[in-house]
Formats: sequence, structure tokens, C-alpha cells
Amino acid sequence: MIDAMDNQAFASPSEPSFSSLIPLRAVDFFCGAGGMSFGLSQAGIRVLGGVDNSIDCKKTYEANVSGAVYIRRDISRLTAPELGRRLGLQVNDPELILCGCSPCQFWSKIRTDKTKSVKTAFLLKKFQKFIRHFRPGYVVVENVPGLYRSKDNSILADFQKFLSRLGYNFQDGVINANHFGVPQNRKRYLLIASRVRVISPLSTDATESRLNVSDFIGMTNGFPNITHGHRDQTDFLHTTAKLSEKNLRRISVTPTGGNRFAWAENMDLQINAYRNKDHMFRDVYGRMAWNRPAPTITTRFISLSNGRFGHPDENRAISIREGAALQTFPIDYRFHGKSINALARQIGNAVPPALAKRIGVHLSSVHHG
Repeated sequence: MIDAMDNQAFASPSEPSFSSLIPLRAVDFFCGAGGMSFGLSQAGIRVLGGVDNSIDCKKTYEANVSGAVYIRRDISRLTAPELGRRLGLQVNDPELILCGCSPCQFWSKIRTDKTKSVKTAFLLKKFQKFIRHFRPGYVVVENVPGLYRSKDNSILADFQKFLSRLGYNFQDGVINANHFGVPQNRKRYLLIASRVRVISPLSTDATESRLNVSDFIGMTNGFPNITHGHRDQTDFLHTTAKLSEKNLRRISVTPTGGNRFAWAENMDLQINAYRNKDHMFRDVYGRMAWNRPAPTITTRFISLSNGRFGHPDENRAISIREGAALQTFPIDYRFHGKSINALARQIGNAVPPALAKRIGVHLSSVHHG
């Protein structure tokens, strides 16, 4: 097992071609909008299907992940034999990857009501029945660091023991996605396991640059200036949430890269809950900086009050498409949802495709190396 902050375990400085070899195949559980599936496919892995219970995600997934079947089912009610029949899976397939990137709100450090998310805390255990039945060559788990760091958490420890009993070796730890092609300071727990190959650490490419906000959004990247409350009726979805009059005044006096401290002495703009609490919630109402990575893109990235989600220059929070770009979804990725909040949830919950691609390249290198 690697140290929790050892990012070297998952780096892949080169991307060899595996086109002449038998491709790995993957099934993506809790697939959402398809970030993991799309990234794996970009690495040359054949994605057979995704499993999720969201109707909005079904439309998004099928519009973007070519050749994959979206199975809209609650994992608690889906049986392994049924999944096998629908996707043509075989038991003990050394080329099969099962990915389990379950919803992570319960383990998040964000202080929210855990009541609605408590059921998601145990989805990792539900994922085990498919590993036990199919015995795939590889298993991938991605989640928030809280899954790894929680002192009271026996779920992950039990899952690791479960893998070991089935003959899997694994590397796991907390990584920063910014080291793997994502322009965010996005800390994630990542586990990669195999029963057919030894999962060995790879060294980080010392010349690899870290990506910033300016590498993905802004006028030079095809994002025209817009105002808060803008509605883009095209598939580009350069759509923003409307600000209240007071929040518009707040962001208007906040400099690029700045935060709520810019108006902390203005008694009209200051928020009572934050008075004399400069050590807490330093990112809320903040602006991003062009020359730094974005913060973690969450499901509430369209809201100025929920993090450092203000546009670096314009008086608004970032748009749906800007959030998707910072998550490394390509510009032509098509999202479907009934509301701006539904779209933001799909994007914020997704595994960044660039990170998923790096995982896929790593797996292919291990398997075919």
C-alpha cells in the first residue's frame, strides 16, 4: 500500500499504443455522466456499459460514450447474472475492469446534512457482489479522500480485506488530480487492484506541467464574455446562475483570485455568520485566479456562495460549460438535464475524463507490459 499522499503510484508519463493487442474491457458502476467511461475509452479501453439510476445521466451518457450500454438500475436491485447477460460478461476474465466510483457526499468534508447521503456510504459494499461473482482482472475505485481518512470508517478496510481474500494486490492513496491533467486542486482517493498482474508504482514525469484555469476557459479558449443569469440555448451551455443584487455588489469589489475579505469591512456586504471568522470558509464568494488551478469543481460550482467559483474577471459564477471544461470534458461533450442545477450535479459528480484516461493508460501498460 502506498502512502496517502504518494501521487507517484498513479502517474503515467508516456502513453504507449496498445492498438495491436487485445483491448481491456470495462464496466463503469455509478457511471453518471460518463467521465470515467469516456476517459477509459480515450485510453483505448473498450467500455461495455455503465450502470446508474439517473434518467438525465442516461441521456448524457448515451450521447457521448460510443458503443456502451447504459443500464438504468439501482445497484442494490441489479444482480450479477443479469448484468452478465446484458453485457456479455464472462467470469474470471483477465481483461475485464470493474470501476466503482460511487456517490461520495457522505464522506465529503463539506458540512452538509448527511441524512440523504447515508445510503450512498455503503455502495462500496454493494459493489463487492459483482467483483465476487465475476472475478475481473482489475478493479478501480475513485472517491473523496474522506473515504480513506475517516477514523471511524470500517467500510474501506473491509473492502480492502475482501480484495486481498480474493487474491488481488492493490495500490491506493490520496492523489491530486492536478498532477494528472486536470486544472483543479482536486484531491481524490484512488485504488487500483489486480489479480492477474502486479500493480506497481510509476514515477511522475518531472517535466509535466501543472495546468491552470487559463489553460481551459476564457476568451482564448472559446468562451465569450457573458453576464450572470445568461441562458445559452445551444448545446454549448455557456449558462450561468443569476446573482442577487447584493451578491453582484460583492463580486464586483472582489479582485481576481480574491475572496470575501475584499468586502469584510463593509457592514452592508458582510455576512453575519462570517464576522470575525477569517480563519473559516475562506473560499466562499471567491474568484478563481487565471494562473492557478481551480478549486475542486463540486456539484454546486454554479453558485458563488458555495466556494471559489467566481469567474476570474467577469461578475458572475462560472458557467455550466466552464465547469465542464475545468473537469476536462471536451467542448463538444453534450449534457442533458432538466435544469441548470441538474446539469451542475452531473458535472461535479463526474470523474474528470483526463484523470480517467491516465488510469486507463496505466492499466493498459500494466496488463500489456
